[in-house]
Amino acid sequence: QMRLVESGGGLVQAGGSLRLSCEASGILLGGYAVGWFRQDPGKGREFVAAINWSGRNTNYANSVKGRFTISRGNAGNMVYLQMDSLKPEDTATYYCARGKYNSDLSGASGNFDAWGQGTQVTVSS
Repeated sequence: QMRLVESGGGLVQAGGSLRLSCEASGILLGGYAVGWFRQDPGKGREFVAAINWSGRNTNYANSVKGRFTISRGNAGNMVYLQMDSLKPEDTATYYCARGKYNSDLSGASGNFDAWGQGTQVTVSS
């Protein structure tokens, strides 16, 4: 079964940190760009961060730049999102997704063709 599984979400106070993981099963992440998106109920899906196939290039939404860091695992089938200095407005369900291409960091959701089920992040004030 081909799937992406996110983990690491939870409840944290403002100013705290969380590290999200995205693990691929039955599909490859190596050789593809990978992105993180988030969605709050009643709002549209929002791009958070993306990393290219080699891990050398990244892109971040302005709202998280300087606080979040996306990285790839050495094994090639894991991607992480380190979230520091969390704010209540970061509360959302976070999804990882595999890009259709190896270096597309635009964050356009239509350029991602495999999605996980999401992990909830709640930041209390």
